[in-house]
Amino acid sequence: MKAEVSTRVLRVAGPLVEVEYTEGAAMHDLVFLGEAGLPGEVVAISGGIVTVQVYEYTGGLAPGNPARPGGGPLSARLGPGLLGGIFDGLLRPLSGAGDWLVPGAARGVGQDRSWSFAPRVREGARVSEGEELGEVVGAGPVRVRVLVPPGAGGVVERIAGEGGYPQDAVVAVVDGTEVRIGTTWPVRRPRPVRERGGEPAVLSTGQRVIDLLFPVAHGGTVAVPGGFGTGKTVLLQQIAKWCDADVIVYVGCGERGNEMADVIAELPELDDPRTGGRLADRTVTVANTSNMPMMAREASIHTGATVAEYFRDMGLDVVVIADSTSRWAEALREFASRTGELPAEEGYPAGLASAIAAFYERAGAVTTLGGERGSVTVIGAVSPPGGDMTEPVTAHTERFVRCLWSLDRDLAYARHYPALSWSGSFSRDVAALGARQAAVGDPAWPARRARVAALLAEADRLADLVDLIGITALPDQERVSVLAGRLVREGVLQQSALSARDAYCAADKTAALVDAVLTVVDRCRELVDSGVPAAVVEDVDFEPVLRAREEVGPHDSEGVAVRRDAMLARLREVR
Repeated sequence: MKAEVSTRVLRVAGPLVEVEYTEGAAMHDLVFLGEAGLPGEVVAISGGIVTVQVYEYTGGLAPGNPARPGGGPLSARLGPGLLGGIFDGLLRPLSGAGDWLVPGAARGVGQDRSWSFAPRVREGARVSEGEELGEVVGAGPVRVRVLVPPGAGGVVERIAGEGGYPQDAVVAVVDGTEVRIGTTWPVRRPRPVRERGGEPAVLSTGQRVIDLLFPVAHGGTVAVPGGFGTGKTVLLQQIAKWCDADVIVYVGCGERGNEMADVIAELPELDDPRTGGRLADRTVTVANTSNMPMMAREASIHTGATVAEYFRDMGLDVVVIADSTSRWAEALREFASRTGELPAEEGYPAGLASAIAAFYERAGAVTTLGGERGSVTVIGAVSPPGGDMTEPVTAHTERFVRCLWSLDRDLAYARHYPALSWSGSFSRDVAALGARQAAVGDPAWPARRARVAALLAEADRLADLVDLIGITALPDQERVSVLAGRLVREGVLQQSALSARDAYCAADKTAALVDAVLTVVDRCRELVDSGVPAAVVEDVDFEPVLRAREEVGPHDSEGVAVRRDAMLARLREVR
């Protein structure tokens, strides 16, 4: 029998602990410190001294206390109990249990209940990695399956019958490999896939400014930078509620405790527009607020990505919302300062860009090991101090994402929500997604988007002149361009998260609103060309087209057309 490794704590500096090993250690291995067994992870090895980042509060831990190796990397316990649950940064349940407050407590996910398992293969069948062995019935609105683990495959030697089993029960044996309902996976290691990429598909968010101007693909990456008060949290909550993903993983990373409490309190009360049940039933919430252990915050986004990949491998579309990656980067900076690492810009570690890239690289649309299509879309909020978009976290993130939804403070102060800047945002997938939209039944989508973008750009250019010389100094056609910009902003891009009719907007209603505004703009230009003064056109009440977004339902494109026709009739009376 191998003797237990004898180790002891040498130094404690907040979340940084130095440990002496008498035997070898490996990077990213778990270490349990003190009598309470505080979990930590090896981040450096030098001359027999191992540096550990600890995921718990280290008060009371002292030099000389025992330490023991965990024998493997930090891993998440994955299973059907994730859906509808609220967890900390190490994926330990927070809801319905108080033992997470005890240092070193390690309660698993779904350990205290039985799950109904239904086999989908017979004994003697030959299966390969990623194929389905059975299904967990009644786990929620999402079909949760038990798959052959990565690296396994062969003949099914044993398969359990229908019935209730605990999460750790062995329900199948495949060529000597035991398969349980639940599984574990190292949080920093991406789960393997057969192939990445494929034909892009639009992730519908129900938010007009996004779906029209800056669309994101299933498996895409998005950064949402914005200063305090610009509406990041509300926008992300809207996307979580209305996007067409199967599973939502919401990671509250270092945010204020009251904001996270509001999210947790509201989720059970939100109706799921897709299933008719509760939105929380297909949401996994990872809450690691600013008053929780700092290094658990650092682990939380990797935990969220691992959970997303677990459901992706079942052939599902998953959206990870990380709010916010700036707080995660601050945890990296604080720990780097304790290790004495040479600081780079604004004190962040030199490896910040690599760390950000590694996180966003876990997104993607894939062909799973079982041959199905699945995706992980990562949407990360960024909170630049003072709204400075040139600070390192924002600047590095912008390099690695496919979409940037930049929130503008001036728009927010003007009560224009979502306060998404059309001049400071981008989507690198517009061309591919436009071709996809045209192929699936909306051939006018690319031209519609291009014209709206051109109108907004022209209106922004003229706004500077208006500020200098006044609107009356502009030629009539340019005054119509300024008017067109206002109609697009107020009639299409603004959207109320508090309105039952306007919180979500289907693609057909978005197209109808845009077409209505563009038709009205064209009529205004015709009036000016025919000799009607621009001042007369500007005095027209455009209420029918401006209020259409709030007066008709989310799918009511015909109602928009009625109001467009009423607006055109009003313009025909202009002389």
